This record gives sequence, structure tokens and C-alpha cells, in this order.
Amino acid sequence: MWHEWSFGGVLVSPYLVAAGFALLATLAVRTLLRHTPLGRWIWHEALFDLALFIVLMGVVVALMSQS
Repeated sequence: MWHEWSFGGVLVSPYLVAAGFALLATLAVRTLLRHTPLGRWIWHEALFDLALFIVLMGVVVALMSQS
């Protein structure tokens, strides 16, 4: 599973695909948080976004490694 994929002769790292999924998940979670009262408790949004992306990247990589 963790080998490079070829799209039109261009080799793509699986970590790039995982980062794309993690970015989409981060955007979805942040959108949900902005529309709920929980979003008010975020002190520094940029640091929270980075930490959330790193956590979700780990989850996505772990899920991709299982299959």
C-alpha cells in the first residue's frame, strides 16, 4: 500500500494523498466548530489548525496502513 502511485507518468507519494484527506477532514472539523459554541474556546486558531491537521494526518496514515 505504501508505494508510489503513477498518475500519467508522474509518481505521487502516498503521503501526499494522505495529506489531502487530512486537509479535507481538518476543513470539515473547523467548519463544524465555527458553527457551534465550542469554537469560542479556541485561543489561537492557527496553532489549533496545525495541531488538528497533525492529529488527523496521523489518523489517516494509520487507517491507510491497515488496508
